[in-house]
Amino acid sequence: MIRVAERMRRLGTETAFEVLGRARALEAQGKKIIHLEIGEPDFDTPVNIKQAAKKALDDGYTHYGPAAGLPEARAAIARHVAASRGIEVSPDQVVITPGAKPIMFFAVLACVDEGDEVIYPNPGFPIYESAVDFVGGKAIALPLREEKEFGFDIADLKRLITPRTRMIILNSPHNPTGGILTESAVRAIADLALENDLLVLSDEIYGRIMYDGASNFSIASLRGMQERTIILDGFSKTFAMTGWRLGYGVMPEELARHVTRLQINSTSCTSSFSQIAAVEALTGPQRDVELMVEEFKRRRDLIVDGLNGIPGIRCRKPLGAFYVFPNITGTGKSSRALADQLLNEAGVACLSGTAFGRFGEGYLRFSYANSIPNIEKALERIARVLKHQSVSIG
Repeated sequence: MIRVAERMRRLGTETAFEVLGRARALEAQGKKIIHLEIGEPDFDTPVNIKQAAKKALDDGYTHYGPAAGLPEARAAIARHVAASRGIEVSPDQVVITPGAKPIMFFAVLACVDEGDEVIYPNPGFPIYESAVDFVGGKAIALPLREEKEFGFDIADLKRLITPRTRMIILNSPHNPTGGILTESAVRAIADLALENDLLVLSDEIYGRIMYDGASNFSIASLRGMQERTIILDGFSKTFAMTGWRLGYGVMPEELARHVTRLQINSTSCTSSFSQIAAVEALTGPQRDVELMVEEFKRRRDLIVDGLNGIPGIRCRKPLGAFYVFPNITGTGKSSRALADQLLNEAGVACLSGTAFGRFGEGYLRFSYANSIPNIEKALERIARVLKHQSVSIG
């Protein structure tokens, strides 16, 4: 038997892929499953981006590139982040990675020592806690509260800060709730970071998927914060490029050099042709992104209204991302039990709120990255199951 390193016991997972696997197994048995579990746009990558990638392949972008990214891609990202956040950004502050997750891991690996504390949102993306635990740090959960639109009291954050606190992780727009941090909250967080000499990992991957006039205020735009902030962003969500595995981090140049060394030691570099496609994504037409967000808004309104019409469920209307996080305590069921029941009896795949941490109990996460007809069918199935009526999913 192979002896696995002790640190592997501390490494978590992402439940969405586990539920997807269970859903696929049911489909293999002939069941018809509606997928509301996976955080992936159901749109195709825009044609101009695919064409740019094809041309890049023909032009010979099939070899190793610099570990931190191709110069032209880093420059395009620097210009985009500078314009969208209102800050000055040098290409030397940019590290391009195969997907955005490596930025989470690299930032924690480079900055968090054993015993250091990292405050992260809970419920929240599970890899935050997993990465901190893996390196021997201590992940400190900051509870998000439904009555505050899944925000938190600054006083609660302040109480969690100790002399061992090294980093705060922010995510806005937020997965799994779709909440957005207000500008006043971001300013208060920045004050705490400056007072306590803390780093901030700001996950802004959903930064262009917002509704109802909402805007995302980046903490890096505040005086004194760019020097202590790692912006995490990428192309998966905004440009429907999940399978391309293309993300990036923007950080102080000194830290970028260390993160680049981690990339050299793990992935070597990000594929060259995909980086040329990334330049086109940022500099080419943006209409496809606008149309996608408009469609997501229609789906959001449909699923929120539909869930609120089901006895035992109440659902707030999120301002960003493409998830809803309804409260299901009125059903009398636990999050895991109801998620399992909906998959097995209704053929609706979703995630238990506890997949995002212990403060997710009492909630489910539905991704509305699916068609309006499928969302309507899912709502009908959920309502029938909760009324103890049979559902045919064969």
